[in-house]
Amino acid sequence: MVLDPQAKWVLDIAEEKGLPPLDELTPDEAKAAYEERALTLTFKDVDIGKTMDVDIPGPNGNVPIRIYHPVGMTTPLPVLVYYHGGGWVIGSRDTHDSLCRLIANSGPFVVVSVDYRMGPEAPFPAAVQDSVAALNWTASNIADYNGDPDRIAVGGDSAGGNLSAVVCLVAREENTYMPTFQWLIYPATSMDMTTPSHEKFAEGYFLTRSMMEYFQGHYLKNEADKKDWRASPLLAESLAGLPPALIQTAGFDPLQDEAIAYAERMSKEGSEAKHTHYEGMVHGFINLGSVIDKSTDCVNEGVAALRDAFSR
Repeated sequence: MVLDPQAKWVLDIAEEKGLPPLDELTPDEAKAAYEERALTLTFKDVDIGKTMDVDIPGPNGNVPIRIYHPVGMTTPLPVLVYYHGGGWVIGSRDTHDSLCRLIANSGPFVVVSVDYRMGPEAPFPAAVQDSVAALNWTASNIADYNGDPDRIAVGGDSAGGNLSAVVCLVAREENTYMPTFQWLIYPATSMDMTTPSHEKFAEGYFLTRSMMEYFQGHYLKNEADKKDWRASPLLAESLAGLPPALIQTAGFDPLQDEAIAYAERMSKEGSEAKHTHYEGMVHGFINLGSVIDKSTDCVNEGVAALRDAFSR
């Protein structure tokens, strides 16, 4: 397996510029640094029909969301509720704005991007609670924004993939709105960090072991939280009765083994799961669309899977 030249270029540039690893910064500094870095490397100049920033009610105050209508939208469309990545500590509607624009236009879909609460200010399970609230609000209200309430999927990258999986488990447990589909982009499914891929890619490929420990330290309140399936969905007693999933992984990503294990368990326990692997890629590549061509391939695959699920 060989690191993709474009992915290697991103890693080399970060080293040449002497950019400090995020885990060497305070949470506030890391949030600001990630905003700047993400906006530098994400998809550029993506038009959109309309965006609306809305505050919706959550369990502990309002949850900010951004609703996207694609270019040329004239009729109600199916909906993707999107949860951004960033280790439950960094990231926002803005870091993933261009990505959500591209998904909306490519569908075409209405996209609801969720700015859930994060650590350290709002530790686990705040992000889960806000994510569940956003899905249920969307199911009840998206018709007012020309979205189809009968065709709602969830999706997200990394921490957002984790939250996408968890909201489906919560929906099953609480018998609330169940999404049509789940698009899990290199999702974190376990807080354990003991798989072979965690050992093999612990250093040198953007998402390092120390960075994951940093994120967990600011997201989780204690060691016991690691065993809660709302933090580690791979530990759920059952993965039966869940919506179909597309689970995408990257070849140089410590999270790949736990994501594959989630796909395998879903399939074994009766839930449909398709796993695809982007061999030369690093963690986070879907949001590096201005410099990595495979980002577009990853988006196109997810959009095609969503279209198929919505058409069933």
